[in-house]
Amino acid sequence: MRMDEILQLRRQSHGLDRGNGYLSSSGEGSSAWIGKGLSCVCAQRRETDVRLSFELTPFEEKCLQRLQDRIHVTYDSKKIEHQEALTALWHAAFPGVQFKGLVSEQWKEMGWQGKDPSTDFRGGGFISVENLLFFAKTYTKTFRQLHRKLEGNRSDWEYPFAVAGVNITFMLIQMLDLQIVKPRTMMGAVFLRLLSENERAFDVLYCITFKLMDHLWLDMRASYMEFNIERELLLEDIQRIEEMPSFSLLSW
Repeated sequence: MRMDEILQLRRQSHGLDRGNGYLSSSGEGSSAWIGKGLSCVCAQRRETDVRLSFELTPFEEKCLQRLQDRIHVTYDSKKIEHQEALTALWHAAFPGVQFKGLVSEQWKEMGWQGKDPSTDFRGGGFISVENLLFFAKTYTKTFRQLHRKLEGNRSDWEYPFAVAGVNITFMLIQMLDLQIVKPRTMMGAVFLRLLSENERAFDVLYCITFKLMDHLWLDMRASYMEFNIERELLLEDIQRIEEMPSFSLLSW
């Protein structure tokens, strides 16, 4: 899509938002984490979005295909590169701590539900491991702050870090329409524009969303959270993923 088409559709979307309260403070229809179970409620499509047709440039099609190829990879415990990624994730989360293996009680310390983390990220695929590893290596300070719950007055009950990460991966895939040939929503179309500017846009957006989720978890006292990733993606002056307002929350 050309930038002038993106801007025009963004303006139309803002007009629709004001008219129907899609991104209202009540959280109705937005992507939200609700309650202590951290269940994911993905963005509901507006009827007007479903009728929109987005034509992609050849380069955008290639970018989307590469990302979809990543999304479709399932974790395989027999693949050396998958084992290495999971091992690297452990060392990134616990530098200097002895690693006891791909299956051990040790993994619960990172926020996995059991001793075998692969049972938790099957739903998110191997990309959910890649997202966590990218976060740990790229924005190390922010990753450690969230993993170790170093900021703010924490709740008596804390969300499981790693499982929350898998859910964020799944939520973003659904919200951005990344498993279909071309996007059916404004957010999906805008994101592909960002992806064409930065092949790691999905990973960066994942980090932004994780940080924002934790920020709102603290603000809302772990009871109800709404994060306006949609609103930021639809801002007219956003042409690169790094220009999203919440990107400033990340620290290297």
